[in-house]
Parts: sequence; C-alpha cells; structure tokens
Amino acid sequence: MQQEASKQTQKDLFAPWQLGSYRLRNRIGLAPMTRMSSEKDSIPRQDVLDFLVRRAENGVALITTEAIVSDYESAQGYPGQARLVTQRQIDAWAEVNGRIRAAGGVSILQIFHCGRVAWPEVNPAQRIVAPSAIAPRQANPLTQAPYPVPDAMSLYDIEHSIQGFVETVKGAMAAGFDGVEIHGAHGYLISQFLSSYSNQRDDAYGGSLDNRFRYAREVVEAVRPWVPQDKLLFFRISNWGVVDMEVSLFADAQEWKDLIAHIDALPIDAISVSTYRFSDEAFGSGMNMAQLTRSVSRKPILICGQIHDRDTAEAALVDADMVLSGKSLLLNPHWVADIQARKPLRAYRSEEANIAYTKEPLP
Repeated sequence: MQQEASKQTQKDLFAPWQLGSYRLRNRIGLAPMTRMSSEKDSIPRQDVLDFLVRRAENGVALITTEAIVSDYESAQGYPGQARLVTQRQIDAWAEVNGRIRAAGGVSILQIFHCGRVAWPEVNPAQRIVAPSAIAPRQANPLTQAPYPVPDAMSLYDIEHSIQGFVETVKGAMAAGFDGVEIHGAHGYLISQFLSSYSNQRDDAYGGSLDNRFRYAREVVEAVRPWVPQDKLLFFRISNWGVVDMEVSLFADAQEWKDLIAHIDALPIDAISVSTYRFSDEAFGSGMNMAQLTRSVSRKPILICGQIHDRDTAEAALVDADMVLSGKSLLLNPHWVADIQARKPLRAYRSEEANIAYTKEPLP
C-alpha cells in the first residue's frame, strides 16, 4: 500500500520547493523533540547544538529545535529545559543559526509551555498551571509519582503566559532563527486549552471549540507582529499527548476539521501535524490525519510519524508537503543520504531514542 501511494505522489522528495520566502533544498525536516539537555544558563549542551548543525550539513532542509520553554516562571515541566530570553542564550543560538544557514539549512525554534505536564520542584515559580484544576491520570514517568493538581489559570495568568511566548519569540528573532513554531500539540498547555479532556472552564476560554481555541489564537496573534513577514510561523497540532497517551484529545473527525479550520484562519505559514503513524486512519473517517487536515486547509502541511525509509517518506508526502523525521534522524546522521540511495532501513524503537535524554553525545 505504501509503494502504491509513493507512485501516486507528484512531489519530489529531493527537489527544492518554496515555503514562504524560503527556498528549501528538499522536503525533509528534522522533527522537534522535547529534550532536557541544558546544564547551565538554560542553553543546550554543545553536542546537542552540534547535532542540529550536523543534520543541516548532511542534507536536512528544515532544522527544528527541541521545545524551548516560553517563560522563566510556570512554563518549565522537565529538568534541564532550554530558554531564549537572555543575551547569553541569544548569542549561543545565533552561532548555531549561522552554522545551519552556512550549511544550507533553515532553522525553526519551537516554543511551548508545559502546563500541567510538570512538577513544582523543577519549576522556578514552584507552581503548576493549566486551564482547569485537573491532573493527568497517569503518573509522571520521570518521578513515578502522581502529577500534582494544577492551579486553574486566572485571566491574569493567561495574559501573563502569552507575554512569555512574545518575549521568547523576540529572543528567537534576535538569535537569527528563520522562523518559530508554536507548539499546540502533545497535551502541553496550548493543547490543554484546545481539548475538552483537560479544559473544563466555564468562561470565554472553555466550553465550545471556539472558546477553547481562544488561547491558541491569542498566542499566535500576540507573537505574529514580532515575526517578520519574510520569516516563518508554524503551528503544531496532534490528537495525542505525552501523558494519558491512550486518550483521543478530540472527539471525532468533525471536531478535528473544525479545529483545523480555526488554525487555517491564523496568520501562519504551515501546519505541522504530529501522529503516531502517518498512515493510520483518523477517527474512522477513511482518511489519515494529513488527508483529513488537507480536506479543510490549503496551507502547507508538515507530517511526522513512523517515517523511516524512502518508501514511507514518499508515501507520507502524497498527502503532505514536507516529511519530518524524529527517531531516524536522531539516531542516523546519514539518513538523508541513505534514503536517497534507497538503502533498506528499519524503524527505530522508542527505547532506542532514549539516548536523547542522556548525556551520551548524539551521533
């Protein structure tokens, strides 16, 4: 089935294509991966920064960072997360971006707020906030303890958190990133507002999908003026979270389509869709997530999820505009050359990717 799909595509995986004002050298991108790699000054270790550059040097067109927390207060959920609001942080990332650009790549900073997926001990504010005072069902996989019940965000908290996104975007532009991605996926704060599973508010930020989308819209509208029109702004979305992974964050295909319609109306350049497996049927609709998203939006779609070789990359590209690789590009520095040569490649297991959360230097 994947081979049949790959024959249908009219997009060349390795041909240059235009995304906004950028001419990308191919349709292959490094997926953003949440990390815990900062040891000092909220700056990732040098080997992690070098990993990003090395992927650009080895042919990846779009390099997306690990998720950067949006403020110095309640955004942090894991130990060792990076920020981008001080001059020292800006200078470190400016060097990385210069090297990525020299290698022919385009760099994107992913920004997020962990919301309820956090514990107070690693949070500078020692406070967990979320749309509603509802903790995840599962235990924290890092501490094996229950997640604490978060504080339901006040209107002041909401406005203050949005300003955190703005300040980090300012840092990203000062550091020379080619664009930013607002992380609205995987059960983090923006996703928590979007899903009725975690958002049970009864004010203007809860209830209907229109209301639940309000926080996401206000974040994007607040940061857009700080992202020049010749730079890129993405929004990432998923139907699954990193905790309570078995839960469908949206009710059905219609709610997903309604959500995409809202995202499509945002002043963004592309929608990044994160899936477990790109080819899986979505909501019993007879379509995969990229197809379901495309049925509503004409914006460029980036897709990830079990893309590990030439066949899966080309099959995914049938319904999307760019493929993103996480585990394969994390563990195989020569992945682009290998798929171009049509080498037989296996799908890596999640356990193998745990190197990303150790101090072992990345290949």
